[in-house]
Formats: sequence, structure tokens, C-alpha cells
Amino acid sequence: MPSQFFGLNIAYTGLLASNAALNTTSNNIANVQTNGYSRQQVVQQASDALRIFQTYGCAGAGVDTIAIERIRDEFYDRKFWSANTSLGEYEIKEYYMDQLQTYFADDGVSIGFKTIFDRFTINGLQEVLKASDVTAAKKQYIGYGEDLTEYFNGMWASLQKVQKDVNQELKLQVDRINSIASEIAALNKQINVIELSGPKANELRDRRTLLLDELSKIVDIETQEIPVVDANNPERETGAHRFIVKIGGGQLLVNDSDFKQLECIARPSYEKVNQTDIDGLYDIYWTNGEKFNMYGRNLGGTLQGLVEMRDGNNSEQFTGTITGTGKKDVEDRDGNMVSHDTVTVQVGREYLQDLNKCNLSDTGGVINLGNQLYYYDSWSYTCSYDANGEPTYSYTFVLSDSELNDRKLTNDRIGKQASIGKSIDYQGIPYYMKQMNEWVRTYAQKFNDIISSGYNAYNQQGPIMFTGKKNTSNEQYTFDAAFRYDKQTNGTITVDVTDDSYYKLTAENFSVLAALTEDADLLGTEKKVVEDESVGKAQYDILTEIKVMSYDKTKMSFRGSNASEFLQCILSDVALNAGNAKTFCSNYTNISKSVDNQRISISGVDEDEEAINLVKYQNGYNLASKMIQTLTEVYDRLILETGV
Repeated sequence: MPSQFFGLNIAYTGLLASNAALNTTSNNIANVQTNGYSRQQVVQQASDALRIFQTYGCAGAGVDTIAIERIRDEFYDRKFWSANTSLGEYEIKEYYMDQLQTYFADDGVSIGFKTIFDRFTINGLQEVLKASDVTAAKKQYIGYGEDLTEYFNGMWASLQKVQKDVNQELKLQVDRINSIASEIAALNKQINVIELSGPKANELRDRRTLLLDELSKIVDIETQEIPVVDANNPERETGAHRFIVKIGGGQLLVNDSDFKQLECIARPSYEKVNQTDIDGLYDIYWTNGEKFNMYGRNLGGTLQGLVEMRDGNNSEQFTGTITGTGKKDVEDRDGNMVSHDTVTVQVGREYLQDLNKCNLSDTGGVINLGNQLYYYDSWSYTCSYDANGEPTYSYTFVLSDSELNDRKLTNDRIGKQASIGKSIDYQGIPYYMKQMNEWVRTYAQKFNDIISSGYNAYNQQGPIMFTGKKNTSNEQYTFDAAFRYDKQTNGTITVDVTDDSYYKLTAENFSVLAALTEDADLLGTEKKVVEDESVGKAQYDILTEIKVMSYDKTKMSFRGSNASEFLQCILSDVALNAGNAKTFCSNYTNISKSVDNQRISISGVDEDEEAINLVKYQNGYNLASKMIQTLTEVYDRLILETGV
């Protein structure tokens, strides 16, 4: 049998529920502009009815206020994170590809390759053709050649600066991942402390979601929240949860209140991947020494965009088949001859068969031999022709001493695959620098072959014109290891990485022979045909050959085009990648905004809706108060006037 004051208790529960709803509405309105805030609502349910053993059975006991929970749909959170990850990747690519477009521009405002090359091959050449014996004309022509070399020197410096900027930004993003991981782990602990006692830690959960939003733009994320059960009573809800965050394709970052940290470690010179790479490129490791998979296909986000811009090689990775092992005596630091292991790798890809396209490191590196990593110190390139004129191309690597290689090379590696670096299907900085090197080497070699066959004002065979500056001295390369061979004859040509070959020529050290800048009359501009010694010298211009070579792809070909179309080839790559990045960036911006709007429509605070709720809960509060007032009057009459 319920108490006479049972109705007052029912009204009181209604008053409490309405008051909680009003406070929650007030909190929602106060946070209408708070970034990441999720709308909250009071969860209510009818109190357990009271059996009164009357004909009508049970009497309602009022309302229970169960919890105040945030309105959140994890489905839209995950959709937003996915779109945000792609957006982060393409924003970075768009930004840096726009820089490359600016560097390669030749639009009248910026003087680029086409203008400089035409000045060298048309304007300057025409003056020398008119008067090949005039020193001033030759001096001007050589000056135009210096402009061409300086253009490539400047482009090299610009692209290396971009690679350096990308490398530094990579470290900043890794530092931010570490910071977010520590914050999420701390929040997980605070959330569990609060929720173990019953209430929901709504504001802390919002803060954690906001951090996950930021993290999703940096790297691909996966989250999992697992309820913590009581081992003695599995059906009991403890209120605690184990929250897990994985990044970059499933690599564990946060496990409840525990978290892992990443660190960037600069590569030493003996771990360099590409000849064109700047010193100190970062590899990412976990602080326990394990390597972070920064080249995984599911890395995602800003991190993936940075890695692909910094290391993208258009899938032109060094790869081949191991065909042999051996030994080679190498002089150590003390001048003693020490035997080192060697491995020979046969290659079949076109970009590895031409040494002018080679981008292997000249300071040593790491080679993967049948899924085992070895350090190498140097390498040599070999081109062999059999009696039928069929070529075979291979590289022989001299492995480092035992200080770096903790395992010996064995013959069971033969027949297995060898590779250096990673195959990255994006045209990043290494790709464009390699393209510049290929053009510079090919053009310089073809040009030098022609110009050095001519005779100068001193009736002597002229020197080469284009060369490269040596890093360790003020000397220049002579390319005396630029071997020639006949495909129709049986023979083997080997070029070592230390040889004075065109491999040593890069866009960075591209220069004009110093002797020519000092004395323009050394330039070989004329052919010499000795028909009769009494007649003497018959002069024929060879400068026309140079002009033809520059604009005829049958004489010199670069990616199926002639020499003058270098910029067109490069710009087509840059423009395509920049256009794709811009398109995808725009698309994913729209997608992320659309998903975020859907998310906000569920979890965001709507001012009109809250205004309606305010009136609704106010009315509920007033009615509950009115009910209490009414019951008070009833109890007054009952107690004071009936004498109960």
C-alpha cells in the first residue's frame, strides 16, 4: 500500500528530471560554438511501478533520470576520418606540386629552360655560324652555355630545398602524432576513472574525438573500444572501456592508458638510397627500435603525402635477380687490403640498363638480397654482349665489412630477388631530379662527342664543353671513362662508381669546361678534312650538327622527344600531378565537409531545437512544481482540516 505522500514523491522525481533536462539544455546552448562539442540529452525511464494490490494492479512511481549522454554516431565519425585522411594526403601534394610548377615555369615572367635553351642553340649558335673564327661570338656562345648549366644548378638547389622542407615537415608531423597519442592515453585514463563510478565523461570523450579528427588528417587511423568485464561476473557492466588506436595500416599507437612513441632518425651517408637525395633524410622508428612502416599502402594522410613527395620514384626502384657472389680485395682505412663479399645482380628494366639514367647512391647503401638486408660500399655497372650482339646488364655490389653486416653472404642467395629502396608509385622529388640528371648526361655526352671532334683556332682538336665539378676539389671531370662499344661484337664493358664517367655528371655539378671560359678560341667549331697535305685544311662547319642534334630526336632522344622538349616532358608530369592533387583535394574537401555536416546534424547543437527544448522542459518543470503545489494543498486539507 503506497504512502499518502506517494504522489508528492512522484511529482518530485518529475521536478528532478525536468531540472536535469533544463541544465543539459543550458549546457548545450552554452557550447553552441564549441568546436567538437556533442549535443547532450537526458536519458529517462519510468520508475519501477509499485504493486498496491488493488483492482488496477500497479501504480506508477514517477521517472528515473538514468544518465546524461552525448548524441554521437560512430559511423559518421569513421566516414569523416576516412575522407579526412585522403584530404590530408592530397593537400600536401597540391601544395608542393604547385611549388614545382613555379620552379619549372617558363611563362615570360619567369625565365625557364625553353628560353635559355633556345638562346643557346639558336641565338648564340647562329652568331657563331656566321663567324666561327670570331672570338667574341664564341665567347658569347660559351656564356649562353653557362646560362644553361646555371639553370640546372638552380633547379637542383630548388628541388633539394623542397625535399629538405618535406623532410622537416615529416618530423613535425611525427612529433604531433606523439603529442596526440600521449593526450589520448591520458584522456582514456580520466574517462575510465569517471565512468567506473557511473556517469558518462561526455566532455572528455568529445575532446578525445577532436584529437582523433586531427590525427586522421595526419595518418590513417583505426579505433576500437572494448568494454572491460568483471572476470568474476562477466554479465556485470563495470563502466570501464579499453580504447585502442592503430595508425598507418594497423600499427598500434594507443592501448588504453599506454601509448607508443615515434622518433625520426636521420639516415647516415652509408644508408643513402638515391644519388640525388639530400643528406639526413629521416626514417621513422618506434622508440623501442622497431621500424615504423612508413611505406605501407595504408599509411594515409599528410604522412603519406610527405613520404611520396620526398621519396616518390615513379616505381623506378632498383630491382633484379642475383646471379652470382664472389670476393674482392678492398683497401681499408689503414691501407691494408681486406677481402669483401660481392654480389652480382642482373637487371632487365630499361631504366637500369642505361647508366645515364642510374640514380644509385655513390656513397653506399642498403641492399635487400632475398629478404635479407646487407650494407654495400660501392658498385660497378657491366654491359656484356655475346657473339649475336645480345646484351646483358648487371651490377656488382661490394658489401661492407662485418661491422655493418652481421651475417655472411651465402650462395643460397643466387636466383633470388635483389632490391634497393622502395617502389613508390608517385612522381616525387627523386623522380624529377633523376629526369634532370638523365637529360644533362645524355645531352652533354652527345654535345661533347660532336664538339670535341672539331678543330679550334689553334688547329687542334677541341676539348669537351660540358662537364661537372668535382665535390672534393675545384677540378672538373674529363669523362675518360665514357666507354664506347660495338653491339655487334662480343665484349664486356664495366664502369665502376668511382670512374670518371657521365654517371658523375648531375644537374648540381653541371658546368662548362673552365678552360673554355678562359679562352673561347679553344672551342672546336670546324671540321678538318685532310685530302692533300699540300692543300692544307678544308673547313666544314660542325655547328650545324649541334643544332640538328638539339631538335632532332633521331640524334638525341629524351623520353621519345628531342632535347629541346625537356621542359615539355617535365611540365607535363608536374601539371598532371598538380592537377590530380588539386582535383582530389577539392573532391575530398567536399566529401569531408558533407560527412561533417551529416555528423553535425546528429551531434551538433541546433539553436532552434534547443530553444524548443527550453520551452518544453520549462513547461515540464512548471507542471511538476504545480503538481507539488496541488498536493501540498491536498495534504494541508488532509492534515489540518480532517484531523488525520
